[in-house]
Amino acid sequence: MTEQYPRVAIVEDNEDLREELLFYLTRRGFPAWGVGSAELFWKQLHRQSVDIVLIDLRLPGEDGFAVAQFLHELTGYGLVILTARGDHQTKLRALNLGADLFLVKPINFAKLADSLEQLGQRLSQTHTHEVAPDVPSNGASNWRISRTGDALMPPDGQPIPLSAKERELLNILIDSNHQIFTRQSLHDLLFEHEEEVELHRIDVILSRLRQKAKRYEVQLPVRTLFGKGIVFVGDTPSR
Repeated sequence: MTEQYPRVAIVEDNEDLREELLFYLTRRGFPAWGVGSAELFWKQLHRQSVDIVLIDLRLPGEDGFAVAQFLHELTGYGLVILTARGDHQTKLRALNLGADLFLVKPINFAKLADSLEQLGQRLSQTHTHEVAPDVPSNGASNWRISRTGDALMPPDGQPIPLSAKERELLNILIDSNHQIFTRQSLHDLLFEHEEEVELHRIDVILSRLRQKAKRYEVQLPVRTLFGKGIVFVGDTPSR
């Protein structure tokens, strides 16, 4: 993040509004880019990192709620919801998905820019105090993959069933405990024989793992470190 202005992405299918927002924010000094769909956003995100994402709820294809949910699970991103629907239920759902701001159209551009600057400062402070990947985890218990390879064995609690790709991902992370992997490196390891690179697939696998762990009332020791990558921070068996 720059000293003053966070990097901003705008996901808005109204081309006129998107271009107006981009023009105003870049004139104010924000590094910014915009796209018209969730699918284009995920592709562009792997080329240009951002700190804050402005998301319109009514997008073609994957809607804004789905984008917000994925970003919230990844952690580290500021989320701003843009919508023409200002009803209480919509606002509550957005806030429950981790939205930092909920803005109803038409938008006051000057107030938006001020809010983005303030949000960027809060995010910067949060990242400064982020837990380092080499901080010891809780106790001497160990995380491991079951002998049959079909479950993750937490130190306490029930085994968590794994799909083939979930197992492959965890094997990589656990075998290199506390080592940070970029999404690109994980994709290369998991999908080495596929020509098209879709880094979003790593996020999908992680999201499913976290949802499973949550159902089993277990906190998965996999962290997404902002601007760095993905790391496993739980204790593992000594080798």
